[in-house]
Amino acid sequence: MADHQPFPPGARRVARPAAVSPCPSCGDLAGRGYPGCRFCAELVDQYWLLDWQELLAAEQLTEGGAGERELAELVLADEVGRHPWTCTDWAMTLVACSQCGDELGAGPTDCWRCAVADGLRWSWDHTGYPAAMTAGEHVLRVARAALRAPHRRRGAVVRAWRLLMPFLLAGDLPTVGQLRRVRAAVIAGDYAELAACASHVELASFPELPWRRPERPARPEHRPEPERDDADRAPRASEHPVPDQPAADPV
Repeated sequence: MADHQPFPPGARRVARPAAVSPCPSCGDLAGRGYPGCRFCAELVDQYWLLDWQELLAAEQLTEGGAGERELAELVLADEVGRHPWTCTDWAMTLVACSQCGDELGAGPTDCWRCAVADGLRWSWDHTGYPAAMTAGEHVLRVARAALRAPHRRRGAVVRAWRLLMPFLLAGDLPTVGQLRRVRAAVIAGDYAELAACASHVELASFPELPWRRPERPARPEHRPEPERDDADRAPRASEHPVPDQPAADPV
């Protein structure tokens, strides 16, 4: 395979939109209909696809050709950081899981092969940050993965990423507190109101719900570990990230 720089960056071959806009196909904000809406799917996936097409060209292969599937398997078997993270993700869409037969990493929740593949992809984020991946690129990656396999995540997490996707495409980077407020409002049943918001700041402006504020117990008690989602595998940082620094524990 062609030589590449260690941890080559991804999703930078297409300029981000200056602002969010309605999708001409589904009518929601562009990107929010991913992956069911064709226009939204093309809008989101172009950042991944162009990197994959560059790799195909370097290997003198064509998209949809006989060698593309083999290349995808080689990319997934290669060492972490040899290819852009976008190419790792795209390769997973081209390879069927050997256990369940679905897209690798997007199969049913009881498929151990998909669970392993979905977990391994985040090694790139841990090792490549901050030189080769920005915080905005990481959260965009997490959002796309969640929307491609919504049955593998908690419903509130998936709906929160769906609400945020148009703003992530435009380069907005919510803080950890904003992300948690959005998820809390989704759990409270405010999805329709949230979907009418024009910015991620407006999304996160809903008042904090009283039932989300934990009460101090009368005496120490055991608290089980909270359920973790994809973003927990990312590099952890401060509550209010600076540019090129990922938010800690996003949604």
